[in-house]
Amino acid sequence: MLIKNIFSAGFLAVLGLQAHAQQKDSISTINNPLGEIVISGQFSPQSVDKSIYNVKVISREMIDRQGGNNLADVLNQTLNINIIPNVATGKSTVKLFGLGAQYFKILVDNIPLINEEGFGTGSDLTQINLDDIAQIEIVEGAMGVDYGANAVTGIINIITKKSSQYKWEITPSVQEESVGNEYNLKDQGRHIQSIKVGHKISDNLFANVSYTHNDFKGFWDNRKGRYHTLADGARGHSWLPKNQHNVKALLNYYNDHYRVYYKFEFFDETMKDFNAIVHDNFDAPTATSDPYANDAIHNPRRFFHLLNASGRVRDAFNFDASFSFQKQETTVDNYQYHILYDEKQERKEFVTESREGFYSKGLFSNFINNDKFDFQAGYEITQHKGYSSSLQIRLADQIISKTLGSYDFFASSEINLSNRFSLRPGYRAMMSNLLPTQHAASLTAKYLFNQGYELRGHLGMSPRLPNFEELYTYMVDVNHDIQGNENLNPEKAWNASLNLKKNFIVDGTFEMENNFSLRALVVRDLIDLIQMESAPKDYKYENVDKYENYSFTYNNVMRIDRFTAGIGFTYAGTIKEVVSSPKGETDKMLFSGQLNANLGYELPKTNTAFSLFFKYNGPEYKYVQATALAPVDPSKPFVYIKGKQNPYALLDLTVRQPFLDRKFSATLGVRNLLNVKETKSSTSSSEAHAAAASTQLLAYGTSVFLKIQYFLNIK
Repeated sequence: MLIKNIFSAGFLAVLGLQAHAQQKDSISTINNPLGEIVISGQFSPQSVDKSIYNVKVISREMIDRQGGNNLADVLNQTLNINIIPNVATGKSTVKLFGLGAQYFKILVDNIPLINEEGFGTGSDLTQINLDDIAQIEIVEGAMGVDYGANAVTGIINIITKKSSQYKWEITPSVQEESVGNEYNLKDQGRHIQSIKVGHKISDNLFANVSYTHNDFKGFWDNRKGRYHTLADGARGHSWLPKNQHNVKALLNYYNDHYRVYYKFEFFDETMKDFNAIVHDNFDAPTATSDPYANDAIHNPRRFFHLLNASGRVRDAFNFDASFSFQKQETTVDNYQYHILYDEKQERKEFVTESREGFYSKGLFSNFINNDKFDFQAGYEITQHKGYSSSLQIRLADQIISKTLGSYDFFASSEINLSNRFSLRPGYRAMMSNLLPTQHAASLTAKYLFNQGYELRGHLGMSPRLPNFEELYTYMVDVNHDIQGNENLNPEKAWNASLNLKKNFIVDGTFEMENNFSLRALVVRDLIDLIQMESAPKDYKYENVDKYENYSFTYNNVMRIDRFTAGIGFTYAGTIKEVVSSPKGETDKMLFSGQLNANLGYELPKTNTAFSLFFKYNGPEYKYVQATALAPVDPSKPFVYIKGKQNPYALLDLTVRQPFLDRKFSATLGVRNLLNVKETKSSTSSSEAHAAAASTQLLAYGTSVFLKIQYFLNIK
């Protein structure tokens, strides 16, 4: 019945259409680090050097070299990006240009991905599996015209594989990995199994299905696990255990005229939180103890459906239309665990957050068959309903379910004023059922100089809309008074960038790309959680702050025969001016820097590939309230001090060896050779529900992994 419905939907979507579309994947299969085909922000797929945007590409080859299984594994070595793990929640989010995950979008094939925090923003990177990925594209800067609200600092677009040159592709794999120095087959380490099956049913029909099981047993560190009975705070894990199951399926029909594909994904995660606090539960009459702890099991689930049709309507215009339904729900099972008897009592299971969304996007272009001018118009509709936050307290009269609907229309054009000079102006109107109409606009230019120099400039304006938590959070009890604000205004962001790129190619054996970028990002009406009263402490979300970031970035990529190398660095100055602070106290510019490098070499006789990855994250500074130093006097303004997060560096090494005529591949790797676990930080003031932290946890030390893959390719 499912297959029948898929074919019916595809037939209705393309009935009567005559089109011109790509029969094969739009992603190049050539291992050429300097010649990728890109999709993000384009009217149609094209080579990265022809793109009017400066697109950073992480290829499938680079993902395999890093031994990456989820998005966090790969982005940890990417310049301008910081991975922020939260050991309390088990999530890993990302920070770009100093702003968090609410300011950029994560997309899969141009579709924003629903998660516990939003639609396209706030995603947990450890929940995004990379087994079926062709490449990852990163576009930095305000992309509001192309991708709507919240694409303030940029987008990450994950492009999946949709075809094959083989009749059958069957790829099982197994990966065993230590967590720090912890490993066994029972309750330590990371154990991953996956299988992908692709079948070219005919010259025009391709299907694949994949399953991945990722069993992370947690990081014990100095903790004693689930069965520890002493009330010494040592029970449980430093990093929570997570057991993930991920099923994906694709059916893709294509010919010389159009393409229709349907994608499905189901994600299920079980995260176990064994409370460190043990209650002795001593019984005086019998002189016995029955120690117990209040534990919880978190179970997020995600369903993803996508139907896409693209092609050309006769000789009128190209089209690309997507329709997606997604659902995310997290269930929590709270119980009293009696450790000696391995019993769960007083169980209370409930849904802490639930959201579902319908999404549709349509692109229409190439109305005029003219090399000098192209025009694109489109729409984007999002209907998003759910609870206010994954932090929601389970009180029936406090569950707040709201619907956020956005209805966008946008247009842009590419104007080739000459063979060297191109312009792309664009505009988007964003209408909502809750907020006033917002606007995004951009102007992008590209100029080709002599001798292969490419100059790109981008000026963009994009808003960030308040999320569920900021609008509707209601956490009021004896310990909390944190409330959302339905009267929040969208944040307004402006971004300007200038990029100069130069490619050198000599006899096909030497290639080098130099890439220089200057950027400026300004955000007004920044939303922050501020203290309204000093006693008792009441907190509320308000539009109070200003944020500015100015940065310079250099990237170099080089290939000499079998040797590849890359190096890059960025240096940024940031101002976050807190309006409620005394003038001149938080408006000073704070500087930070990053450096990354990678080396790769492939032995000619054995095809053994060696790869080394290094990233240095310089010190970060931030002005924070000094509320932890002394009681707050409501008659005086808050005192702010400059906090510092110490620098740290990450170093990874992998060796990849194919054998038996490339039917097998073994990848041996060492992550975090420098054994980084945490860094000292004084950038967190005493907040609404958490005391100031003296350290920022980053990783769980040096770990070793071995991945074995088998490739059965039948033509």
